Amino acid sequence: MAREQHHRLDESPIFSAESGPDSEPLIVLIHGSLDRSGGMALLARHIQGQHRVLRYDRRGYARSWPHAGPFTVNDQVDDLVGLIETRKVVLIGHSFGGNIALAAAGRLGAQVVGVSTYETPLSWMEWWPGTTAGAMAVASSEADAAQNFMIRLIGRKRWEALPDRTREERRREGVALVGELTALRSKAPWAVEEITCPVLCGFGSLGMKHHAEGAKWLSHNLTNGHLVELCDAAHSAPMTHPLQFVNELVLPHCEG
Repeated sequence: MAREQHHRLDESPIFSAESGPDSEPLIVLIHGSLDRSGGMALLARHIQGQHRVLRYDRRGYARSWPHAGPFTVNDQVDDLVGLIETRKVVLIGHSFGGNIALAAAGRLGAQVVGVSTYETPLSWMEWWPGTTAGAMAVASSEADAAQNFMIRLIGRKRWEALPDRTREERRREGVALVGELTALRSKAPWAVEEITCPVLCGFGSLGMKHHAEGAKWLSHNLTNGHLVELCDAAHSAPMTHPLQFVNELVLPHCEG
């Protein structure tokens, strides 16, 4: 297994880890809301044998906590640009992370070889439901947002079975959660006409209907969008179906 290199940016609290051969394009794994780089570790293990891979804790989460914010997509693209510097990249975004990947592709242009999104929320759209876990979090106080979000995703029984330390770590990330989800609801964080690279728009066959509809909207409206359905997978596919995820949503960008 390739050895990971852990580091922080010199003037930033952002934690990241890189592994694999020093080759291009660099593959960057961007986690979703109330997640962390550890949630992308299984994907990295399937990638790092042949490709350089970077995963990181987004601002306000895990080892990039605490962070003063703000937590908008644009500010988080700043973090990403600082990590990748001038390297050619493939950007893989799970859930909220897909919006960061798309916004970065719009900003960086030809530096981005390709993007994959997986069940990425389009929360600013009028048709996006107001009953999602994210909507419940935004309607909560920062102190309760993370707990309500997690209970909606995994159920109260599993939440209460988590170690006290884990639950406390999630609760303190409520500031980042509310900040980024509130900003996402205010306006689109990227423009379809600015994204010209190939985009694989993924969703799971066992996922929620609105996530499938979001992936279909992206594939129909992006200049070079392509719909990818992961069979027998749900929202947690990076952890439950990592090899399938890599084969269908990562490696196609590295072919040819």
